Amino acid sequence: MKMTIRHTLPAILAFFFVTMAQAQVKTDGKASEIDGVVRFDRTIWDFGDVTTGQGALNCSFKVTNISDSPAVIYNVVSSCGCTGVKWTREPLRPGASGTIDATYSNEEGPYPFDKTLTVYISGVNKPVILRLRGTAHAKKMTREDLFPVRRGSLGFKKDNIKLGNLSQGSQRSDAVEVTNFGQAPVKVEFADVTEGMKISVSPNPIPAGQTATMTFIVTADRSRWGKNYYYASPVVDGRKYSPLGIWAFTREDFSGWTEEQKADGPKPMFEASSVDFGSRRKGDKFEVAFKVKNLGGAQFKIYKADPENAAVTPETFRAVSSGKEGILKFNVDSSSLPAGEVDILIILTTNSPLRPIVNIHINGTII
Repeated sequence: MKMTIRHTLPAILAFFFVTMAQAQVKTDGKASEIDGVVRFDRTIWDFGDVTTGQGALNCSFKVTNISDSPAVIYNVVSSCGCTGVKWTREPLRPGASGTIDATYSNEEGPYPFDKTLTVYISGVNKPVILRLRGTAHAKKMTREDLFPVRRGSLGFKKDNIKLGNLSQGSQRSDAVEVTNFGQAPVKVEFADVTEGMKISVSPNPIPAGQTATMTFIVTADRSRWGKNYYYASPVVDGRKYSPLGIWAFTREDFSGWTEEQKADGPKPMFEASSVDFGSRRKGDKFEVAFKVKNLGGAQFKIYKADPENAAVTPETFRAVSSGKEGILKFNVDSSSLPAGEVDILIILTTNSPLRPIVNIHINGTII
């Protein structure tokens, strides 16, 4: 029986390819001004925790023309047939506002949902991405069910939080709910915060028995590529607890490149997308290698290799000049791998505008 070791990284990829294809404007859940043309009152509508029995869920995004010329919402495209959308069709005069109204059917079952609306507006160079998200439950949940992770009297829905994709030169923010299970207000601070992240709670102190919003902002840093964790230890009424982990996937930003620059950029061509190491005994340590040729006009670099399993560690990769070949090597320690067939995904973050993310695989049989 084949054992495929796949966890969170494929989900990163799915989200990444959507963003790459749409060349989105970078926005967060707060009010956002886009290209000096329009202002959205929000770009994320979080329904929070709902039940499947509630029926369809409705929300509305307000759009205000902040320019000196009329603005038109040309089109709004939903990512899913489960989400209907209507919007203001007439041109928005300077200072005037319109709406984008969305309805999520809430018929997909008791699962988390995260739907997107791609908005095309005159004068805005790139589409704006709006999100509808939440978690549907089969039945009404208690506060203990909704916030199972505890740090003292403070409750969290999870302590491993996904922020999503982050391009160099940008920031990304998000917010989650936390709750105070205590009988008195609690003051929340954070210690040992990873450089590049800001985190806060509002209101603070959190009233007894009430919820609050925990907001975190991560700034891209060229020393960090691919998947990275940012940590913060909650300090609740003066006592420090074990950290929360927030992760983001950071890639290069090619939005400012001309078509000529992209055409003349590095173009990696891998000899194979997977390497089969054959049959190995559990506990064996060995090396696998991938050959790559650079068909582009500029030097090819791999900023980071992210194996999905700690059994695989990359060696240092030397940049490959135009027209040259290179070798990407990985060391494998099979001690922790399960018996049977394995397929380990590795995500490469590169400087190629045509292939900024490359997937390769190491596979074989552990006996």
